[in-house]
Amino acid sequence: MKFLVCTDGAEQADRAVRLAAELARACAADVTVLGIQETSGASEAILNALRRSQQLFEAQKIAVEIISKSGDPIDEIVKRTTETPYDLVIIGAVRKGRQGPFSMSSKAYKIVKLIGPPVLVVMGTPATLRRMLICSGGKGYIESAFDLATRIGQKTGASISLLHVMPEPPAIYSEIRKREQDLELVLNSNSELGRNLRHEKEILAAQGIQAEIVLRQGFVLEEIFREIADGHYDLIVAGSSLSTGPLRTYVLGDVTREIVNRADCPVLIARHTTKPPGLKHRLRQFLHSFSMTAGPETRSSKVGSDPPVSTST
Repeated sequence: MKFLVCTDGAEQADRAVRLAAELARACAADVTVLGIQETSGASEAILNALRRSQQLFEAQKIAVEIISKSGDPIDEIVKRTTETPYDLVIIGAVRKGRQGPFSMSSKAYKIVKLIGPPVLVVMGTPATLRRMLICSGGKGYIESAFDLATRIGQKTGASISLLHVMPEPPAIYSEIRKREQDLELVLNSNSELGRNLRHEKEILAAQGIQAEIVLRQGFVLEEIFREIADGHYDLIVAGSSLSTGPLRTYVLGDVTREIVNRADCPVLIARHTTKPPGLKHRLRQFLHSFSMTAGPETRSSKVGSDPPVSTST
């Protein structure tokens, strides 16, 4: 694997570098540390940050390339990721507030939007990676996020929870509500959700990853953050979509944006290149899911025993 770690010499960037070192050591990744001097007075801070980074990686016998650039950070990161393929880009980000669409740094949003590789946004003080939560939605087009998280989980020994949230049906559908509380029924159904969850369960089991599948019912964001609060996760994995416009950039959906803005731990944003399904298709799948699958607020046991399940963004 190849990681690109970006630093501006700030404290949060140093925290991102330390997390990158932990992941790189576990994944046997080659690392490029890109220091970007945006203003003329920042050269000393950038050089010191690059020296610290080099010492950290070399002390852990991680292959590292150190690059120093001057200019606009976003332009330099876009240029670097265009010229060289990376499996993961790691950046530090600070919050500008707890509310609004840009409570995370607007530069971080632009980086996620413009570059091709997945982005690990490091907020707060990262802990040792032991527990990961994948918000997958049970859809095939989340596979890139699932695949990358599985590789990281397998290399680091972290456990993985897959969360899927189903909207709560109207009260008149009481029989549907009862059926949705049966995790085994969900996994054994021939619905898209059931098929994808079975597939994900098989992959995790084959990789020897300790995992559980969590199925919740209610408002998506509310249930996601209940799970985050209950699970004490060290890393959240979410998806982003490829825009259909002429520039074909990546966009953060409302749910992913809120996860990034409100989570107190690092968030890995992995995008897919498949065009999102249209409204008609999504409505048809939504109605079909009520008759064939689930969305309870119950938790399965570990993968390999009782039925497990996946997440939704």
